[in-house]
Amino acid sequence: MPADQPTRVLIAEDEAIIRLDLKELLEEEGFEVVGETGRGDEAVELVRALQPDLAILDIKMPGLDGLSAARQITADRLAAVLILTAFSQRDLVEQARDAGAMSYIVKPFQKSDLVPAIELAVGRYAELQSLEREVDDLAERLEARKAIDRAKGVLMDKYGLTEQAAWRFLQTQAMNRRVKVHEVAALVVDGAFGPEAS
Repeated sequence: MPADQPTRVLIAEDEAIIRLDLKELLEEEGFEVVGETGRGDEAVELVRALQPDLAILDIKMPGLDGLSAARQITADRLAAVLILTAFSQRDLVEQARDAGAMSYIVKPFQKSDLVPAIELAVGRYAELQSLEREVDDLAERLEARKAIDRAKGVLMDKYGLTEQAAWRFLQTQAMNRRVKVHEVAALVVDGAFGPEAS
């Protein structure tokens, strides 16, 4: 999310007066409220449709409770989740965490409690997304490395090349074809390409 754009928030709270107070507080603080509902099932649908940065979910709602809604939203990585609860019992806090909530706040809340909780939730969610991208990137690089090693093995066994010559062959072919080395490696491993075909 670009720094100059306000954080987009969806509010799911079944008590209309609390929902209204929350909306006013958020808008005063520069957040953009993109949707509101009093039902947990509608919250999940609205998050999918509106793609907010953050979903604020009350624990107790008709249709689907806030923890179940949080599980669906976080499982699909749709938005950061902040849980609203009237209870501060440890087991509820742990359930909120296990449901993927990035932060929680106990009602009645003050603006001074709300803004840091939102910033924490959005910040943790951004970190999580960054880590997931990093893991995906590392997994791709590992797969590319494996393909290159297999291709070098094929070139050494089938064509009698040294490891250095096999690596040089893969690099040269990748440059000539303007593709990545692991793409040439995959062709070599599949038997579709070798030194005689170049």
